[in-house]
Formats: sequence, C-alpha cells, structure tokens
Amino acid sequence: MSRAYCEMAPDHPVHASYHGTEYGFHSADETVLFERLAMEIMQAGLSWEIVLKKRKALNKAFGRFRVATVAGYGAMEVKRLLADEGIIRNRLKIAAIIHNAGVVLEMRKTHGGFSAWLDAQHPLGKAEWVKLFKKTFKFTGGEITGEFLMSLGYLPGAHWEGCAVGKKLAN
Repeated sequence: MSRAYCEMAPDHPVHASYHGTEYGFHSADETVLFERLAMEIMQAGLSWEIVLKKRKALNKAFGRFRVATVAGYGAMEVKRLLADEGIIRNRLKIAAIIHNAGVVLEMRKTHGGFSAWLDAQHPLGKAEWVKLFKKTFKFTGGEITGEFLMSLGYLPGAHWEGCAVGKKLAN
C-alpha cells in the first residue's frame, strides 16, 4: 500500500481495522491465509474497500474459509455462490478459490499445511514468488501474489516508514 493508504486508513470506517490489526501482520493460521488469498483474488479489478465491505458475506458464503469445506465444493455450491448477491459473483474467481482450496489441502500432506509451505519458500523475491504462485495456484498474478504476501509480512511494503502500524510491526 502507499503512504496515502497508511495516512487515510486509521480514520476510515472500512479500512481502519484491517490496516491496524491485519495488514502486514504474520499469521500461521490456515483459515486466515486461505481467506486472505481468496480476498486478494476477489479484489482483482475492484477496490479493496469493496472486498472489505463484502468480507462478512464472503466468509459466510465460503464456509468461513475452512479449506476442506471449500475444496469439496461442487456444481451446486458454485451455483449457490453465483446467485449470492452479497459476494463478488465472478465464475473464474469462484472456481479459482475452490481449486486453490484443493491445492492448500494437498499442502497439508506435502508440507504440513499452507503456512509451512510458505515458510519453506521464504525468503524469495517478488518475481520468484509470483512465478511459484502462478505454477501452484489459479488466478494469482503479480498484484494478487504481491499483495497477499505483503499482507502477511512475507514481502516488505505493507506500510510506509512513517506509519505507526509499520513501526509497531518493525519492533
């Protein structure tokens, strides 16, 4: 995010909580990681504010982002999701999230989970991460991958140096 985001977010009714308590904060919780990846996929071509406003509905629609639940979604669930007016109804994004849940489920077998897989790759530069994500997941280009990794502290740049949250994270 930019300096402008760090200056605007603390007093913003939608962005404040995310900026102050999640963005740039590491998490090993698989549900948090999977939700964040799904949110970044949903954001493609839209504003982050739209995604944050739809977050509660996305969590409900996608079974609280429980990986095994979403990985088991079939045609009936896709139909339900495409009819849900509370979420971003994009067939390609929905299909990618379901597919990626299956990928994360496999990571439990190969690496012990999504967090362990991420940690096994770290540290990589952004270009290497993007190449890896494109090979591993669906609907993960440079912006989605970069924001996902910045949002979790795997890549720098979530906060500008004068941001109070960024200073807190640096300590």
